[in-house]
Amino acid sequence: MRMLIIEDDPKISSFLEKGFREVGYAADVAEDGEAGLSMTRQDVYDAIVADLMLPKLDGLGMIERMRAEGTDTPVIILSAKRSVDDRIRGLQAGGDDYMVKPFSFSELLVRIQTLLRRAQRTPQATILRVGDLRLNLTDRTAERDGEPIELQPREFALLEYLMRNPGRVVTKTAILEHVYDYSFDPQTNVVDVLVCRLRNRIDKQFDQKMIQTVRGVGYVLKAD
Repeated sequence: MRMLIIEDDPKISSFLEKGFREVGYAADVAEDGEAGLSMTRQDVYDAIVADLMLPKLDGLGMIERMRAEGTDTPVIILSAKRSVDDRIRGLQAGGDDYMVKPFSFSELLVRIQTLLRRAQRTPQATILRVGDLRLNLTDRTAERDGEPIELQPREFALLEYLMRNPGRVVTKTAILEHVYDYSFDPQTNVVDVLVCRLRNRIDKQFDQKMIQTVRGVGYVLKAD
């Protein structure tokens, strides 16, 4: 999961960024509406969390322009404005959900998952299954053939990304962007190390190895 946070309050943006990273999401931050709009043009995000009272370009204007340009990424508005009229304006501008500050981070996560489930039109999207591998996105648990698997946040994020793309080769660049959220460095081996750790978690005890290497390209998760 790759998130975009558009928030000019450094305390709130830092809180959100830390929270997303702790659950294994990649997160980018924009401090004003113009920067946020520019980032939606340059990269693909799974969801956006945006304030309304932003410098340079306010949240409503940013969302309206983003929608006019064809970006349909789910947007959750976080705002201190709590009136019904404010909420209506936010939703009419193109927001998908509206939360009033102060807010619960755990509730925000659930709302994001709900929006993604609706966008993907997959009612069971909170639980991913590939073969005998099962990932619960709500309580952050994993198991294979009924056996629980303990995963660190980065391992969980990588496994989620692979399970959202079963049978499809994902490149190291794509993994870096979705799991680590920084540009690809050909010299780094962080992806190889992370994949090795994940293999030890889900494949070591089984004859069938699900994570396969496509030499020179990337990795693929297969059920058979």
